[in-house]
Amino acid sequence: MKTQTNSVLSMLRRLALLFFATALIAINVRTFVQAGGLIPGGFTGLVLLAQELALRYFGIHIPFSLLLYAMNAVPAFFCFRYVGKQFTILSLFSVILCGLMIDFMPAMFINFLSTYDILLSAVFGGLLNAVAVAIALSVGATLGGTDFIAIYISEKYRKDAWNYIFAGNCVILVIAGALFSLDRALYSIIFQFTATLAISYLYRAYQQKTLLVITNRPQQVYDLIREKTRHGATTISGTGMYDKAERTLLYSVVYSNEADPLIRLIRVIDPDAFINVIKTEQVNGRFFKKPLD
Repeated sequence: MKTQTNSVLSMLRRLALLFFATALIAINVRTFVQAGGLIPGGFTGLVLLAQELALRYFGIHIPFSLLLYAMNAVPAFFCFRYVGKQFTILSLFSVILCGLMIDFMPAMFINFLSTYDILLSAVFGGLLNAVAVAIALSVGATLGGTDFIAIYISEKYRKDAWNYIFAGNCVILVIAGALFSLDRALYSIIFQFTATLAISYLYRAYQQKTLLVITNRPQQVYDLIREKTRHGATTISGTGMYDKAERTLLYSVVYSNEADPLIRLIRVIDPDAFINVIKTEQVNGRFFKKPLD
């Protein structure tokens, strides 16, 4: 009974945080993005671009939510099939909510929060976008769009995909610049660069680090790594050249967000351990992958 209660509370917490992240995205689109005339990249940028083209050339206003739902259908299907069912359902909850919030947000609220300095809109809009995406990812969901694609690539190839998404978004912005104005495209690139950089800093679950640990207690350190992260390790025997003593080197790759807590615990087991941490670009082979819901 207690386990079931904890599970319900955990889900309610996730939904509350996801609701908050979605609200941040909706506010960002209706204030910083639209007030600055930005094309933020991703599916949101494509929707805004399609809306503006339809209005400018055909005099038709297409609801944001209608286009957003249509564009997310195919990526959501692949994520549902290959990434995780609960993950995709939570993400779709966010997508549906975001579309409704953007279409029906009161004009008074928008006018109160909007700033008409384009550079401020680009920088702070990008930061707000990154915070919202990081919150959603931290509770096991996304805000849809290219986040679906990034997670799929990260799950399948175990690589950080945000830089690839940024490159794709730049292509969208070049098209927007050719159709509208170069200024809008350049400010939009600032928005997207700020968002991508901040996401890479705020959310590191799909990044890995290599730990090289020289210790006199290799079995205890390995047991700790195995217990806390479920990752393995390889030992290499050697000789310390300073004191000519036998040493054991443990080589292990862990997720970035696991590295610092693990180092603190290793220090408890062996205060004299020498630990080198290296950023890992890519891992091939058997590596424990934390499952999504």
